[in-house]
This record gives sequence, structure tokens and C-alpha cells, in this order.
Amino acid sequence: MNILVINSGSSSLKYQLFKMPSKNPVSSGLVERIGLEGSPVANHNDALNQVLSLLTEGEQAVIASPDEIDAVGHRVVHGGEHFSGATLITEAVKAQIRKLFSLAPLHNPVNYTCIEVAEDTFKKAKQIAVFDTAFHQSIPEKAYRFAIPEPYYKDHGIRVYGFHGTSHKYVTEQAMQWLNKPDAKIISIHLGNGCSISAVNAGKSVDTSMGFGPLSGLMMGTRSGDIDPSVIFHLMEHSGYTLEQLSTLLNKQSGLLGVGGSSDMRDIRRRLEQGSEEAKLALELYAYRIKKFIGAYSAVLNGVDAILFTAGVGENDKAMRDAVCAEMDYLNIILDQEKNQEYKGEISDISTSGSRVKILVVPTNEEYEIASQCYEQLK
Repeated sequence: MNILVINSGSSSLKYQLFKMPSKNPVSSGLVERIGLEGSPVANHNDALNQVLSLLTEGEQAVIASPDEIDAVGHRVVHGGEHFSGATLITEAVKAQIRKLFSLAPLHNPVNYTCIEVAEDTFKKAKQIAVFDTAFHQSIPEKAYRFAIPEPYYKDHGIRVYGFHGTSHKYVTEQAMQWLNKPDAKIISIHLGNGCSISAVNAGKSVDTSMGFGPLSGLMMGTRSGDIDPSVIFHLMEHSGYTLEQLSTLLNKQSGLLGVGGSSDMRDIRRRLEQGSEEAKLALELYAYRIKKFIGAYSAVLNGVDAILFTAGVGENDKAMRDAVCAEMDYLNIILDQEKNQEYKGEISDISTSGSRVKILVVPTNEEYEIASQCYEQLK
């Protein structure tokens, strides 16, 4: 079964083509700078046409026509409370995705556009949505509700939704298989440009750091993570900040960029080597936030079998893994320095033999997880 996975961002489109059930894609690529000034790719329609050309033309062609695609799996960021798994896209489903534009303004409109373009491009394929929020629909009400009057939840949908669910689902399932423990209590730490941490019990998400939107929780590349709402009131009242300015500040000018001068962890590391105090502080803040959540989620789960690191920073930054796990021996989280330094890119245990809690590095694979959910939906 040929399943094409489309993972679209506000100015990018990643794709992978799988001949399921094989885990290795037969074709993959990335179209960047969509719609940006000077870019030859004007919109996501043009981007998908480029993908089709790559799949069907020239020496790298892997299919003869778009009719050979059996299903197109779409990553959709926000599914609200409506979707808890992979969903065959109908007009009613598209209407629900449209309703959620305001909750994910950078992503859901683009995801929707790609669905419509894919419907026109791959006319014989089933279109299937896999929602980033779906995995977190198992979170109990005591964890997803905010302590504000009920009408704000009932009438406006204000609650914790959680994000990165496709990644957290994939890596925790990989960890449970590796541990041979289907009832494992796992803290999953996804560290990329966006960062989130989830408490997962026996494969079910029970709490997560991102909330109503993807701003809360951990410090990120350009996002502040948790901040006292009083700061927002203060800036509005005393400095005349508009809502747009505050959104820009907290979403695009904060995090590693705001504290350390760059949103890229590799740049922060280089600045640290050059003696930057700002870079040093940024790294300390970043690790400290993660440690706080590990402590909180250890309490939520009433014990932990494993913590796992995944995504760009989680998989590649040895020093950050070390900083997060330092001075955690009270929780029996003890990192093996040599194993940590030798990590090569596949699922690995980097804890000492005396560490009761396993410390795992688990490479994420969101595209395969999307393809797998689509395959289960159709086979």
C-alpha cells in the first residue's frame, strides 16, 4: 500500500512515501521557504506540485502517476476534543478543522490547504488526518481543565489540548517495546525548536506541558514557555503593549533566542564556548525547566520506569541530556557519562546499571507514525 505522508508547517512541507508495511520510505524530501519573499515557491499548492513532480518524473521517480497513491496522511496540528485517532477526511471533518483555525492559526489553515490540494492532486487516494492533539485526549479532566469558570470551557473550549502527540505516541510505544513493559510509566521529553514533556502511563497520556496552545510549558527555541500572566497585564498597563506585540514577544522573540541570542541550540553552544554569559544562562534555564517537570510528573505518575529524550535537541545534544539528569539521584535517575557520549542514533539506554529509572534516547519518526496509523485505518 502506497501511503504519502504530508507534514506541513507555515512555510515548509515535509513528505515521505512509504510502501507499507515497510518502515523505510522510498522517497522523502522537504520544500522550504514557502510563500516567503524571494522564494520560487509561492504557496503550498506549488509545493505539492513540486512533490508530485519529484515522485513521478526523472531518474528519482518512484511512481508512474498520482493514481498509484492509495492514501495521503496529513499531520493536522489541532483537532480539539473531536478527534482521538486517525480520521478519514470528509466534508464534516474539514469543517471541524476550519473551526479550529483560531486555536492554531499558523498551522491548521495550512494543513487544511494541503488537504484540499491533495484531494485534487491524488484523486483516487483516501485522505486521512492524524492530529497532534489526539494522543492527549486520554488526559483526565483534573489535568486538562483550567481553574476558571466553567462557561469558558463549555462555550469557548478553553482547556489543555497538548501537542507533539504523534511524536510522544511513537517514542513511548518504542520505549515500552524496548523495555518489554506494556504498563511502563514514562516521562517523554520532546526537545526540538518546539519543546514539550508528557507523562505517559501504560501508553496513555495523563498530562503534558503544552496547553491550550503550543506556548506553555518548557522553554523553547523562540517561545517563552510558562510565564506569570501578571507579566502580560503589567506590560499592557504600564508599557502600552498590544496583544499582537505580546504574542510576537512570547512566541517569536523569547526562549533560547531571547535569553541566549539564537533559537538554534548549536549556536548557543558555540556562544558558550566563546564565553557568553547569556548563552550559559539560556542553557541553565532550559535544563532547569525540564528538571522541574520531571519532578512534577514523577509525582503525577507515582513513580517512573523511564525518562526518554527525543527530537533534534533531545537526540543530538549530549550536554543537555547530562544537564537535565544531573543531581537527580534522589529520584534514582543516574546518567552514565560514557554511554551518553557514545550515543550513535538508535534507541539506547544511557543510564548507569545502578539507576532504577532508565534514561533512554529514542529517535522520533512522526512521518512513519502517521503512515502506520493510516495503514491500520485502511487495511
